[in-house]
Amino acid sequence: MQYHLNGYRYGDPTIHEAAAGREGAQGPLPESVDVLIVGTGPAGTVLAAQLARFPEISTRVVERRQGPLPVGQADGVSCRTVEMFDAFGLAPTLLNEAYWVNETTFWSPAPGNRDEITRSGQIQDVADGLSEYPHVIVNQARMQELLLENASTSASRLEVDYGFKALGVEIPEEPDTPVTVTLEETDADGKGTGATRTIRARYVVGCDGARSVIRTSIGRSLHGDAQNHAWGVMDILPVTDFPDVRKKAVMQSASGSLLQIPREGGHLVRYYVDLGDLPEGDRSVRERTTFEDILSAAQKALHPYTLEARDVAWWSVYEVGQRVTDGFDDVSAAQAGRLDPRVFIAGDACHTHSAKAGQGMNVSMQDTYNLGWKLAAVLQGRSPNSLLATYSGERQKIAEELIEFDKRWSRMIGSKAADVAATDVESHFVAGGEFTAGLSTVYERSLLTGGTEHQGLATGFAVGSRFHSAPVIRVADAKPEQLGHVHEADGRWRLYAFGDAVDAGDPDSALRALMTFLDESPESPVRRFTPAGAPDDAVFDVRAIVQQGHRSVGLNALPPFLFPAKGRFGLRDYQKVFSAERTNGRLLGSIPGLEATQDIYDLRGIDRERGALVVVRPDQYVAQVMPLASHAELAEFFASFMLEQD
Repeated sequence: MQYHLNGYRYGDPTIHEAAAGREGAQGPLPESVDVLIVGTGPAGTVLAAQLARFPEISTRVVERRQGPLPVGQADGVSCRTVEMFDAFGLAPTLLNEAYWVNETTFWSPAPGNRDEITRSGQIQDVADGLSEYPHVIVNQARMQELLLENASTSASRLEVDYGFKALGVEIPEEPDTPVTVTLEETDADGKGTGATRTIRARYVVGCDGARSVIRTSIGRSLHGDAQNHAWGVMDILPVTDFPDVRKKAVMQSASGSLLQIPREGGHLVRYYVDLGDLPEGDRSVRERTTFEDILSAAQKALHPYTLEARDVAWWSVYEVGQRVTDGFDDVSAAQAGRLDPRVFIAGDACHTHSAKAGQGMNVSMQDTYNLGWKLAAVLQGRSPNSLLATYSGERQKIAEELIEFDKRWSRMIGSKAADVAATDVESHFVAGGEFTAGLSTVYERSLLTGGTEHQGLATGFAVGSRFHSAPVIRVADAKPEQLGHVHEADGRWRLYAFGDAVDAGDPDSALRALMTFLDESPESPVRRFTPAGAPDDAVFDVRAIVQQGHRSVGLNALPPFLFPAKGRFGLRDYQKVFSAERTNGRLLGSIPGLEATQDIYDLRGIDRERGALVVVRPDQYVAQVMPLASHAELAEFFASFMLEQD
């Protein structure tokens, strides 16, 4: 974390100084805004936290409830989501509060007595090397609270406008005209009072759940099938003799399936309980099922172990079904390429599925993490409106992949014990490990993602995949660091320049030549696409990683471009240069995975002779891997979706 840039400031550095005009209370809803976010679920709160980083963009968030969500339904937080929370500065708090899913156990009918269960398998939940962060469990309500606190302490001081529900969106035919959203005030139960008002917005994002009004207004609908199968879910404070009560457990018994998820705090446990098949068209299961029914089914599945519920935090019943829309914005297939989107949907508004894969909240958050930086780039005048079409193009495919995975996993753990072997369930779990860690997303070649012609220069940074962090040492102060943790949710592109075999201080260094190009050439994307008067790293955050040990690197011999002047005093930034040397067993705080036995060149397959330039999108996905000398290609890539700045 860097602060004191414009002078010493007392107090909590995570509370940013308010931007001009944002010092006081937010005030009532205005007549017009740049972005209106409808709903404060996982997708809405991530988008709010991201757009709050840009006080020059007027953003408002409306929610039909009268206050924050008190109890959330989702709880599983994938490794990828923790990586994203790190970009908001929230990972330490998350990890400190969360339950860490270290191991998963599997239980099946005992060979000699199928009315009882026995442990049939036990594995590490997240395979080594997938991420420096673990899979954790935190209540959805707490996740959203952290994100909204982050927005409220930003320079924008963005707060939620509670007590408003959307009734519909009107989209004018004129492409540059704002859309109009009709809102109705709600009472304490979230029901409409009849009092309405309208608000105009350049862009609207519907994060308003599976019954999304925004989705209906733009003519989209969810398509898919119900599986006619019911599950109960309960969060309880249990007393039990089940030996794996504080481990994630997948159980298949003669009476049905059970999924156990220990919760944060050391005592709370969630159970997903198989309630069996439903007659086709039967929608009354919620009304006729009681908590006692769910508890009884769980007790039968756990036999011979006992289970008591001393307190109940929350319980519900749901039907398994997987559905997805055919587009995530208001532009139809026939209009694609002729019109730019102005209304978007995210999260449950465009994809719904079961809870067993643990991906609903995670994929919803990744939806708006993909969209947020694109909205900022367009609204700041750095990219054309057409950039926004890439949101639906990228995220719809990911949602469809999630639906297919969820179908397979739901069928597997919902099968009767007699129909599927315990080893099959465990094997399926292991095979899907990368997916459930949130790391299987690969964006295809497109405007924002290049080809793999030069993938051999950095084999561990797969183009289209998330940037896989690794340990380095910051040269200026010898601090061991995770390279990926310098990536903040601030809309900037990252250019990670891994030095070639020639010393960076040598005139023949390809790394040095790249820095000279970025600094001095009129074709440099830094010079062409950074607004006049802004710091050199306002749009492109360039980082250099050298092969020499940090003690042998002379800062004054490195290109001055790597130490940009910032703030009103023109202070130099000394946190842009890293050494690839091993950390020699030193740990960073309490975060696992930061102990390196290899340096980053070996860990990520970087060509030591030639080095590599790894271009990373604002949402942490690798856009390009290219030679350090590919100056023209680098300029051409950014010119395809960025606008020249004065």
